[in-house]
Amino acid sequence: MADHWWWRPGWQQGSRFLTFHVTFQQAPSVHRLASAYRHALADVPGLDLVPDTWLHLTTQGLGFTDDISPDDVRAILDAAGERLADIPAFDLTLHRPEITPEAIRWEATPSGPPSAVRAALRDAIGSVWDTVPEAVDRFVPHISIAYSNGTGPTSPVQAALDAVEAEPATARIDRVELIVLNRDHRMYQWETHTPLSLG
Repeated sequence: MADHWWWRPGWQQGSRFLTFHVTFQQAPSVHRLASAYRHALADVPGLDLVPDTWLHLTTQGLGFTDDISPDDVRAILDAAGERLADIPAFDLTLHRPEITPEAIRWEATPSGPPSAVRAALRDAIGSVWDTVPEAVDRFVPHISIAYSNGTGPTSPVQAALDAVEAEPATARIDRVELIVLNRDHRMYQWETHTPLSLG
């Protein structure tokens, strides 16, 4: 495992970042599954467990709030709303999480619909800006249940995950949110800026 919380370029205490996320505040099936895995991982050292409030599927970043004009934000939101109206709501399923060096996460299936949402958002951003932030080809739809806050072996994590017997979770996705994100407290936390409906 490796520490997830190193300061990436541009980030520091107090930074605020505009990004589009799918969130899961109203997803009881996901909360059930997350609770089972949080319970299993609770005694594994070196992990920050994600509470239901902050479960999310990272989708497409815009940039730091200090670098983006309100007029550009509004234009991007207007363009995104038009494009997302053509994408119907969809279901995502989560089963067993996997271990990555910095996080334990579910890969959401099917990956096609969230990828279509991201493509629509990127197209909207590209209609306003000459350059769209973030790489187009590195998107893997996922939801993290824990972040690593240090270094160490993966074996205790894997043993804890293997002990869980839980039914998969399904969530209905009918919106994406532009949020104002921070990571001041070793957790991704946010305020909602604007929700955008699908379909």
